[in-house]
Amino acid sequence: MATWTNWAGTVRAEVTAVSPADVAAVQQSVADASAAGRRIKPIGAGHSFTAIGATDHTQLRLDRLSGVLRADRESGLVTVLAGTRLHELNEALWHLGLAMPNLGDVDVQSISGAISTGTHGTGAKLGGLATQVHALQLVLADGTLRDVDAASDPDLFAAARVGLGALGVIVTVTLQCVPAFALAAAEAPAPLDVVLADLDESVAANDHFEFYWFPHTRRVLTKRNNRVLPDTRLRPLGRLRHAVDDEFLANTLFDAVNKLTTRRPALIPRANAIAARALSARDYIDRSYRVFASPRRVVFREMEYAVPRAAVPQVLAEIERYLARSGEQVGFPVEVRFAAADDIWLSTAYGRESGYVAVHQYHRRNHEAYFRAVEAIARDVDGRPHWGKLHWRDADSLRETYPHLDDFAALRDKLDPQRLFGNAYLTQVLGS
Repeated sequence: MATWTNWAGTVRAEVTAVSPADVAAVQQSVADASAAGRRIKPIGAGHSFTAIGATDHTQLRLDRLSGVLRADRESGLVTVLAGTRLHELNEALWHLGLAMPNLGDVDVQSISGAISTGTHGTGAKLGGLATQVHALQLVLADGTLRDVDAASDPDLFAAARVGLGALGVIVTVTLQCVPAFALAAAEAPAPLDVVLADLDESVAANDHFEFYWFPHTRRVLTKRNNRVLPDTRLRPLGRLRHAVDDEFLANTLFDAVNKLTTRRPALIPRANAIAARALSARDYIDRSYRVFASPRRVVFREMEYAVPRAAVPQVLAEIERYLARSGEQVGFPVEVRFAAADDIWLSTAYGRESGYVAVHQYHRRNHEAYFRAVEAIARDVDGRPHWGKLHWRDADSLRETYPHLDDFAALRDKLDPQRLFGNAYLTQVLGS
């Protein structure tokens, strides 16, 4: 037995770990677990805050199931093994002349974990990472291998792209990639009121727009990332600027400030005001994946809700009112992003253009009261929780906002009636 913990330290389990080197070994591991009556769960980077990847039996570690299997530059279709980490995949794609059209702001996850939990980036015309999936392969509960795409099994394809690990073990993913591209990044501080007044225009006018609001202030940091022409010369951040901004200020100093304000929470509003005022604008051009993702070394807790895009200003106003009313002190910015509607059954953007509001708390501080308050605010506007981030929703409440939840559960009953891939989290959100 081995002790496993996720990145955030919110989940711990005693597991029997196996590390298959190929698809056939995954099939054998699943068949062995089934024969022994033991549950089995795949795990990649363990970057989810929830217990979605936890098990008390066999843990299927996908680290050795990594790399690009096939790539076609003409069609843009690339097949990769499920345990491939996003940062490794992005680098490999660049050298193939290809790229994923959109990414989140963290790139340590495995590709299968990222799509299964509904990982997304920002961009009004772009969906989450799962919308980039052209096909995938699943090892089912009986150990058989199933090829899944929109033509062969449209319902399973609609379910398995954000499958929560409930339907089988994803072993390969075929992605619809695009020609490699660079992004011009423009980051600048701004007043919150101005950003909200121009929100629709900013979202529509930029390929990728997001902002970070500093609680207890009326200040934000805006990020506008836009594609440039293929022959545009790259102008990346210099080593010194990267070391100061992204390593020292965003990680080393930010961690030190959070340690101090954990001991003295009354300092948080002033610390936020100083941080918001100290931000300076910066512009650079770099490979797309280097612009999308940033290093995140400060340990925190996170909850994120997808809400109807038009509800974002209301949600932020309600969070601000809660903080003023409760006296809660929050030292982490609130992150706001946007995504297009999609047709994936358990996608947080299913059937509607979405705004994403993510709240964070330093890992040494209690997050529950703050997160529960934000969850109540988001539920009032029909919000949907990110599957890999903390929340308290259950199947009964999620059924209200996911019209295909029962269809997904029926597929699960068919493919995994013995709940070989089950765990407590899946029972919570899908029912028994």
